[in-house]
Amino acid sequence: MGFDKLTAELGGAPILAHTVFAFELCPQVDEIVLVVSRENLEWCEQLIKNLARSEVKKPCLGGERRQDSVLRGLEELTGCQWALIQDGARPFTDRDLIIRGLGEAELVGAAIAAVPVKDTIKLVDEQRLIVSTPNRAMTWAAQTPQVFRHDLIASALRQVKEEITDDAQALERMGLPVKVYMGSYDNIKITTPEDLGLAESIWRRRQRLGSPRG
Repeated sequence: MGFDKLTAELGGAPILAHTVFAFELCPQVDEIVLVVSRENLEWCEQLIKNLARSEVKKPCLGGERRQDSVLRGLEELTGCQWALIQDGARPFTDRDLIIRGLGEAELVGAAIAAVPVKDTIKLVDEQRLIVSTPNRAMTWAAQTPQVFRHDLIASALRQVKEEITDDAQALERMGLPVKVYMGSYDNIKITTPEDLGLAESIWRRRQRLGSPRG
């Protein structure tokens, strides 16, 4: 049986519940749509029943590709000007990141959380031979939330044909500006059991320090 990053527990609660919590506490967030796989649909319906706030709508079934899933989620939102797109497996996103993202996005219509890369990055070809070494000062690791004017990102996702790995790429393909703002090195994405071990360490440290979750 594979590792399910959304249902895995951290501090006694599923990863997805931690992720949703900060958005529930943010007064700027009016609606929350959870886009999940068919396998997690029933589980997610039960999770929503257990959540305290009414901003979370019924779960939305994802599509074949990332951009298809995101577009389905966007279409569930009603009359909103701004959309925050979040990886469900980033349990340490907090209210500060959300609010700062909204502020930065107002400048150009789109903004993403990211952190400067600490390691030297190598671009390689199919044979794993080095092609080039980007200037490390100009390389950032993308995170979420990624914040967009709703009409802008929905239009871009409908137009992009190739598969993309984050939503900012859709705007990049159209030649539209996307602002990068400082994220957090704690704002990790849990993908493997090893990541969960790191998340547990971050969780314990933040609990000791009394770091706010919202």
